[in-house]
Amino acid sequence: MSNVIELKNVDKSYTNSGFLKKTTCAHILKNISLQVEKGTTLGLVGESGSGKTTTTRMILRQEKPTNGELFYEGKNVEELTKEEEEEYRNNVQVVFQNPYSSLNPKMRVGEIIAEPLVITGKYNKEEIKKRVRSIMEKVGLAQDYVERFPSEFSGGQRQRIAIARALIQNPQLVILDEPVSALDVSVRGQIMNLLKRLQEKNKTTYIFISHDIATVGFLSDTIAVMYFGTIVEYGKTEDILENYRHPYTEMLISSDSVRNLSEAEEESGEIPSHYDEPKGCPFAGRCKYATDECRNVTPQLKDIGDGHKVACHNAESITLKSVVKINRRKPEYQI
Repeated sequence: MSNVIELKNVDKSYTNSGFLKKTTCAHILKNISLQVEKGTTLGLVGESGSGKTTTTRMILRQEKPTNGELFYEGKNVEELTKEEEEEYRNNVQVVFQNPYSSLNPKMRVGEIIAEPLVITGKYNKEEIKKRVRSIMEKVGLAQDYVERFPSEFSGGQRQRIAIARALIQNPQLVILDEPVSALDVSVRGQIMNLLKRLQEKNKTTYIFISHDIATVGFLSDTIAVMYFGTIVEYGKTEDILENYRHPYTEMLISSDSVRNLSEAEEESGEIPSHYDEPKGCPFAGRCKYATDECRNVTPQLKDIGDGHKVACHNAESITLKSVVKINRRKPEYQI
């Protein structure tokens, strides 16, 4: 199966300087390598500051990597022609976290959904109307909603509008940036099930971004756990959820299982500063399994079998605590 998107050894750094200030450099992404196969879902999971958003901005071409390469269907995006660049932007769409701020309140629903088609200038009015009606039906929106405004809808309905807008061009890749975190629990399952059905029908490729590993696990085929700008664990979803080997993954799953994030955060400390990077493993200061080696030597991402990769010196020797396993078929997500 071919890759839609591939990142190879991507780094991203920012410099910070000012009047009478010493220039400092923050390394936000460090040697990120990822592949997303056509028709599958890659989950990116981690706390705020882990590098998920910056990785997304690389893929959306909103920023360029400091080092490394980004490939689209096997071709380096820096070598795309003007026409290929336009095709790339049409084929990579995003559904944002907050449907209350991502939709223009002055535009009618039909105009919002049709906007990507209008921008291309390739479709006449009848073609646009036909495609708008078709995608609205697919996402469960009534046809008479076209003349209404976003303010007339609930959060769940607004997110359906956002999904329709993202899918109307039949993109190759859709980035789902925390698509249900701003919604009521009662409607999260509806949106997750909708995304799953649409993917099965259209063979769309997803990158699902979230701090909630259980939500990511429901939809993803593979998961990359990010911490402090690096990938600390990567593998098939079943391996990450049921046989995790990194202490940070353990922390994420434990906090999700007990649903007590404040307790987990209090126990685990704070994320280091990108402007003052710690020596050795960046998680060592929060890790109860840390050794002197962890505090002095940065671990490399290594394969421990069947594509399951972990960046931990003690991945194969420590006994991670037993937690309530996450059910990929959470009751609220049942189809």
